[in-house]
Amino acid sequence: MTPLKFLAGYSAAIQAQAQLLLREDKLAAHLAAKYPDTHTIRSDKALYDYVVALKNQAMRAAPTIHKVSFDSRLAVLHRALGVHTASSRVQGGGLRAHSEIRIAALFKDTPPEFLKMIAVHELAHLKESQHNKAFYQLCVHLEPNYHQYELDLRLYLCAQAAQKSEFCADYSDTRRLLPLQKSG
Repeated sequence: MTPLKFLAGYSAAIQAQAQLLLREDKLAAHLAAKYPDTHTIRSDKALYDYVVALKNQAMRAAPTIHKVSFDSRLAVLHRALGVHTASSRVQGGGLRAHSEIRIAALFKDTPPEFLKMIAVHELAHLKESQHNKAFYQLCVHLEPNYHQYELDLRLYLCAQAAQKSEFCADYSDTRRLLPLQKSG
């Protein structure tokens, strides 16, 4: 299995470009130059404040988010980089909705654009549960560069897999992934 598993849904041309950059050992440097910064959100409280601020900018009528956290087990257990869960609980004579977003801990050390992309993705699930046209339209409404950030995040995962020579058969233990190293 190659790191290009993360690009399985993309065109052959994009996969060929990624493969060339990987072979020449230039993908990590390319992404580090494109995304030189790392965000400063390290705690669950800061992540909660960040996600709620994003929600309040464009989705004020969406349900309240009760909890947002980084989860170090998420990628391994769920083969996902983020998870949105909604549940109903009996409280008195009625039901109370409870909404939670968990984001893979690997996003603690990524560019802010990648954190925003995954946060927007999980926020869109508040209104659209399926990955359909309406879901992706909502993602683009929340972040106009959503599709570019998603592609670059997938390239980032490919670069991480290649750097570690693990070629990721699945979303392997992301705690072992290192931030991209700038070359030069």
